[in-house]
Amino acid sequence: MKACLLPTGLHISGLKSALAGPFDLDAPGGEIICISGASGSGKSLFLRMIADLDPNEGSVVLNGRDRAAMPAHHWRASIPYVAAESGWWAATAADHVPPSGLAAAKALAQRLGVAATLFDSPVERLSTGERQRLALVRALVLDSPAVLLDEPTGPLDPASAQQVETVLAQRAAAGAVILMASHDPAQGERMKARRLIMSNRRLVDHA
Repeated sequence: MKACLLPTGLHISGLKSALAGPFDLDAPGGEIICISGASGSGKSLFLRMIADLDPNEGSVVLNGRDRAAMPAHHWRASIPYVAAESGWWAATAADHVPPSGLAAAKALAQRLGVAATLFDSPVERLSTGERQRLALVRALVLDSPAVLLDEPTGPLDPASAQQVETVLAQRAAAGAVILMASHDPAQGERMKARRLIMSNRRLVDHA
């Protein structure tokens, strides 16, 4: 008897908290979803709920694996969340990447316009844009099946933003789900993303 294939992609059902939802969303592997909406509408909260960083209830399944059946740190490695202003708990960016992944991280950083040498510089000396791109590298080097991004290009100039969009599109083409919040109304169009709007802490289709 052939084994049943597990469904791929991100499947969210009844995700809610006292502050937002419920949310239902199906994103097949390889899809980019861009969520827009006013500040305070709930975009960041939604992403943090998926990552299980804020209190919530409901079903979240990624590539057939139920979040509820996984240790929290394994889940968050499977679907890393990159905040608009990511936290850094060690002195250098290199300290945040496993040694086995450092070479790949430096190569990816260069594709995003960040010199590999900055991995060994104190994080506090990096610009906002450099920190943002290195936080993205820190997540993407995990080679996870999905990634949650909160304003990934917010502090970047147009050329740097285009580099990020190119890398994300390539990651989606390889099968990953890219779920991102963005204030740039044109970003979803450029990335050929499915566009949703967060309104009153609920998701609605883009008009």
